Amino acid sequence: MRYFADLHIHSKYSRAVSPLMDLPHLAEGAKRKGLQILGTGDFTHPLWFKHLKATLQNESNEGSGLFAYRDVRFMLTAEVATFKSTPKGVKKVHHVIHAPSFEVVEQLNDVYGKMGSLEADGRPMFGNCSPAELMEKTHEVSPDAVLIPAHAWTPWFGIFGSMSGYNSIEEGYEEQAKHIIALETGMSSDPAMNWRLSKLDKYALMSNSDSHSPYPWRLGRECNVFDFGSNGEASFSSIFSAVKNHDKRHFLFTVEVDPAYGKYHYDGHRLCNFSASPEETRKLKSVCPVCHRHLTIGVENRVEELADRPLGFVPENAIPFKKVLPLHELVAAYRKSSLSSKRVMEEADSLITSVGSELSVLLDTPEPQLRKHADEGLVAVIMRNREGALKVKPGYDGEYGVLQLNAATKLGQTTLGAY
Repeated sequence: MRYFADLHIHSKYSRAVSPLMDLPHLAEGAKRKGLQILGTGDFTHPLWFKHLKATLQNESNEGSGLFAYRDVRFMLTAEVATFKSTPKGVKKVHHVIHAPSFEVVEQLNDVYGKMGSLEADGRPMFGNCSPAELMEKTHEVSPDAVLIPAHAWTPWFGIFGSMSGYNSIEEGYEEQAKHIIALETGMSSDPAMNWRLSKLDKYALMSNSDSHSPYPWRLGRECNVFDFGSNGEASFSSIFSAVKNHDKRHFLFTVEVDPAYGKYHYDGHRLCNFSASPEETRKLKSVCPVCHRHLTIGVENRVEELADRPLGFVPENAIPFKKVLPLHELVAAYRKSSLSSKRVMEEADSLITSVGSELSVLLDTPEPQLRKHADEGLVAVIMRNREGALKVKPGYDGEYGVLQLNAATKLGQTTLGAY
């Protein structure tokens, strides 16, 4: 059995998050998406943790580190932010923490509560704390807890971020870097971009949605796919054993959006309505031609800066990935309508209901079967999406990328612009 797992989301107790991010809506959204495992997010928040502990049930395999609710399994997860003043400026980094039990979470929260307020935000902020200090305190509580750098390349809060990050895992986590087993790629990068850095070969690459709402174009838009065989079972330990060992038998692939769809792929200024490729930015000397201030340097540019390999290199131990955009994005672009319009919602939901889940529509359902439930043009777009052949205008400085369809794409014809 395949397990689709999205292990980085937020609850309604985080800032700028939908009030619908509660267990009932998460479970419903997960099933429609095709996710079997979700991170809880925000286990550091006292009210959310109390609710999780009272509501989630131990599985029959007690001690698995996964907890059941309405046929969806949940892993205890949280995201925290560290801020540390250095001679090179304030370093700001987000980290995803995965805990194997409620008992470990209680102990972690006791420690984290001394580092910053846990009540103010579901994503707590720890001032005067380095990534190394956070890792050390986490592992002192439980060596089984897994901490990974969140959205590693995001300009403002990624470990490699252009605005406030580090140049290497070792620079940020220092002697504690030995405990890092994986990185989260984030939406604005994909594994192929990360493979350009030989120093990252030792780390597995995980992908999650970092969703702030339960809507299908957010939840599970990026996820990890595991399979433990007919006699195996998903558990906290089996998942992270597969991740740590780059075990392709059990860690099958990640699901990624086109990195151009991410909010920080290109350089630019959102308020100036200006974006630029790395090449254009170099010509501009990183200065915005509209406001004449320094551009927000995006992920593609930052990868170029740190890379020591050409695009296309694949490490021997690399976990494969599949690149698809959410179904509602496809329908919205095809119908030239908004994501949340009634027509888009009804058409996408009808197709999901007919097939079984959105991820099945996007990844697996044969084209002839799709044609029974959707018109020819939309099916052509779905198949082009599955082939990774759609064109996206790159996102920048907090603006999502925009899917661009032309008439040939809708008819399933190959065009140079599709690549």
